[in-house]
Amino acid sequence: MRAPRLKLIMRIFTLLPWYDWLAIIWFFGVWLAYSRFSRNENFTRPSILWATNRYRHYWLMQATSRDPRVIDGIITQNLSSTPAFFSSTTIIIIGGLFALLGTTDRASELVREIPFAVQTSVLVFDLKVLLLIGIFVYAFFRFSWSMRQYTFVALLIGSLPEPAEFASGKFDRDVFAARASRMVGLAAETFNDGLRAYYLSFAVMAWFFSTIAFVVATAVVIVILYNREFRSDVLQVLKE
Repeated sequence: MRAPRLKLIMRIFTLLPWYDWLAIIWFFGVWLAYSRFSRNENFTRPSILWATNRYRHYWLMQATSRDPRVIDGIITQNLSSTPAFFSSTTIIIIGGLFALLGTTDRASELVREIPFAVQTSVLVFDLKVLLLIGIFVYAFFRFSWSMRQYTFVALLIGSLPEPAEFASGKFDRDVFAARASRMVGLAAETFNDGLRAYYLSFAVMAWFFSTIAFVVATAVVIVILYNREFRSDVLQVLKE
């Protein structure tokens, strides 16, 4: 039993040259490293997520003194509409990529006609498309989970006691606001994970042209993400 499995594994590894495997390891390694960095760095260096979390807390503090809280429900609905849009769009993209698998002969021929594109077999072309499908499937799960978290936010807002009960000291305003704002922050962070997958899918598209383009595009996308999350003009405005 072990020998056939070993042969199958070796056959899978021989489908791509060693430098393509290194590029794949580089891609997922950088993706994972940056995801961990962006989460941990929020505690030491201001980011877009850190700055907007402050305003989420301000918003929910205001919600504890409003009655009725219609505007807070409208805000929550508007926030959840963005991941809902991306979730439905991702399903269409996944369907298009599966359709592309059925016509890889024509698609690979089209890529071969590009002067600077590296010539690859149809099987390797299919593997690259499958990698894109995997990335968008991951993005779909993150977007759909973000939508679900926003329903929890609506539930928390709906469960807020009346302003008079906060004023009388029966309930702690800070505790309720912190819990609700934390849930909104988690929903935003989950949506950010899906959006990051969208950005990195462009790096995988560069792999259709060459492995070097794939490696360089991965680094460029990470630099763009870093600048937008930690060094953008929007962040400077939110920090003021």
